[in-house]
Order: sequence, then structure tokens, then C-alpha cells
Amino acid sequence: MIIKRRLPIVLLGLLAAFSTLGVPPAYADEHETEPVEPPKVELVLDVSGSMRAKDIGGRTRIAVAQEAFNDVVDALPETTDLGIRVLGATYGGDDKKVGCQDTQQLVPVGPVDRVKAKNAIATLRPTGFTPVGLALREAAKDLGSGETTRRIVLITDGEDTCAPPDPCEVARELAAQGTHLVVDTLGLIPDEKVRKQLVCIASATGGTYTSAQSKDDLTRRIKQIVERAKDTHTRTPAKVAGTDVCAKAPVLTPGVYTDRERFEEHRWYRIPVQPGQELRASVSIGLDRPLNRDYGVLLRATATDGRELVRGNDAGSGRTDVLSTGLRWSGAADDDEEAEDDDKGGIFTDSTEKAPEPTVVCLVVSNSFSAKAGAGQAPGMPLELTIDVVDASPAPNSPGLGRGWVLLGVLTLAGLLSGLIVGWLTRWWVAVWRTR
Repeated sequence: MIIKRRLPIVLLGLLAAFSTLGVPPAYADEHETEPVEPPKVELVLDVSGSMRAKDIGGRTRIAVAQEAFNDVVDALPETTDLGIRVLGATYGGDDKKVGCQDTQQLVPVGPVDRVKAKNAIATLRPTGFTPVGLALREAAKDLGSGETTRRIVLITDGEDTCAPPDPCEVARELAAQGTHLVVDTLGLIPDEKVRKQLVCIASATGGTYTSAQSKDDLTRRIKQIVERAKDTHTRTPAKVAGTDVCAKAPVLTPGVYTDRERFEEHRWYRIPVQPGQELRASVSIGLDRPLNRDYGVLLRATATDGRELVRGNDAGSGRTDVLSTGLRWSGAADDDEEAEDDDKGGIFTDSTEKAPEPTVVCLVVSNSFSAKAGAGQAPGMPLELTIDVVDASPAPNSPGLGRGWVLLGVLTLAGLLSGLIVGWLTRWWVAVWRTR
């Protein structure tokens, strides 16, 4: 009887051991990269005459903005390069031609000097016109190109009073350089006309728009935007032009690329993948103009003969600035099957044979966008494509169980043992029950 009572414990231990056999190990990401340069942010503040208004908790708009700036400067990460530019801060006259050139960089983009930055902000007094478009264009020059993320944070209480250049057109001009340069906008008053202009500026570059109704709102939002700057990629995209068919598509190597895609268009690219390697690709499309609701982006990898290998997709309903999706594909399984076929056919190779040729994967970006009435079709939507080719990940394979007949044999044996264990447990339970 003692043996019978111990048997279930032993059998349950065996069953637990078998149940852990199919658990795959975890693998760490081996391709984390460090930023080449620190993220760069320039704060662009409207100091035009309207900033004298006392309508934010009984305080002037400029006073609220100055306090928010000071809080942000104090909390700024040491790894962020900061610059400050103003518009409408020096000319108080009536000559619009002169006033619409009124924009200056107070603090050059670089490691933050907190004392210098605060002193520059403290001297600001609301003065002139509102040349938003010109200030954005100059801010882009301040940030330069480099190999790091670049972000403009525009804080204003009114629409541009100096167009041309129209600030929305300037934003699209900046977006044409790649989705790497982002403009976020913060509106200080709930004016619908101002809101529409700031939304247009932000959406053209994949940025965000927020209405800040208090000093705390403004401080919190600026901190969030500055913090986000370090989370984006650190390489300047290379310009590339996709084609309408794979055969004519440009050949891409690992890196970040920028392109433009029209509505309902297909853009093709080619990527060579060596045996034993894995392709990882992602795409982001900035929604830089008003779109009809319910749209999507599709990224597919196909063979040169048109066979689809894998796909990724994302969809939106009108409440987002960017759509992104990605995919992974490894040719290891296909290579193994081809090798098995060669062995069956009696094909042998010697050590002098050339290394196997890479597999050319066709990558196609498609979209289901349609523009609202009045929205232009050209230029196409800003597209950013990230390509990486790494060693094939072992994660999809089970830990040493093999494939085909070996796997089938292991599963059969596991089923047989499980059946025996259940049978023994049932017999023991019946025997115990009868002795009571």
C-alpha cells in the first residue's frame, strides 16, 4: 500500500517534466544601438503683441509661457541638445515688411546652459507680428541635418500674420526632406482658426497638436515632447525612389530611407537576403493632409515570381498622425527544403563551388488613403522605410526536437506515456476507493 501511495507522486513528477519539454527559450535583442548624437530640440516661441493678453488664469500669455520654459529647462535631460528661437520679439512698428522678418535664435542648439537659457527667456516682451512660416524654416536650419532626431516645438497664440510663406506649406516643405524632422505645435487659446493652422503644421510632419490652457498644461506637454525626441531613431534617412514593379525597384541595404507615396499607390523595393539571415522591415507614413476616414497601410514581402512571403498592416480611422507596420522574414526554412530536394535528386557539391547566391526579396508598400475634398494629391505622403538584415532568429524553432519524422516520433511517445500515466493514476484511485 505504501508503494501504491508513492506511485502517483512519482508519476506526476514525470508528467510535469514532459510538460516543460516544449517550452522555447527566450532570446534577448542583440541589435540595440546607441545614439550617434544626442537628440536635438528647438523651442520656437511666439512673442507677438497678442501675447500681452491676460486670459490664462488672469495672467498674460507670455508670463505663463516664460514660467513653463523655465520649468522645462530645469528638467531637461543632460543628453538633449536645446535651442530657443523667437518670432515677433523685437520690432514694434507698423511696417509689415520689416515686422514679418522678425525672428531670432536666442540660444544656439547645443548642450543646455540653464542660466543663459533662462536669462534669454526672462527678457522677452510681446512686440510685433507673427511670422510663423519664416520662423519654422529658420528653425529647421538651426537644427541642421546631422545623424540624429530633430524636433521643433512651436508655441503660439495666433495664426501667421505674414504669409507668404504659408506655415502649412513650409511644414510640407520640411516633410519633403523626410519624416525625420518633426514639428509639434502648442496653441495657447482655443481659437478654431488657429487650431486648424496648427493641426495642419503638425500633421504635415508627423507631429502633434495640443491646446494648453494653463501653465501646468504647457509645462507638462513640452516635457513630454522633449522626452519623446530621444525615443525616435538616430539616423538621417536616405532619399530613395520606389518603382511600380519589383524588377525595376532600387536595391536597398540595411538603413533608414525616405520616399513619398501617392494615394492608393504601390511602391516597390528590393532587398538581398543571404542564406541564414532574416529580413526585418518597417514602414511609417505621415498623414500630412486631411483624409477620408478608415484607411490603412500594407507592407508585403514577396518572391521575385510574385509569391507572397509575409505581410504586415495597420489601419486608422482619422485620429492619428502616422501609420506604421512591420514584418520579419527568414529564408532558412526554404533553404533547408531546397537542400533536401538536392540530396534526393543526387546533386552533390564540392568545396570549390561558389557560395550560395542571396535571395532577392521584393518589398512593396501599399495604402488605402483617399483625400478629402480640396486636399492635394501631390506630393505623395511622406514615407519612411527602415531595413535591417540580421542572423536568422532561432526563436521559431523548438529546442532540439527537430522536424518531420523526428518531431512526430517525439509527440507519439509523449502521447503514449501520458496515456499510461493517466491509466495508472485511474487504477490507483479505484483501488484506494475500494479499500475504504
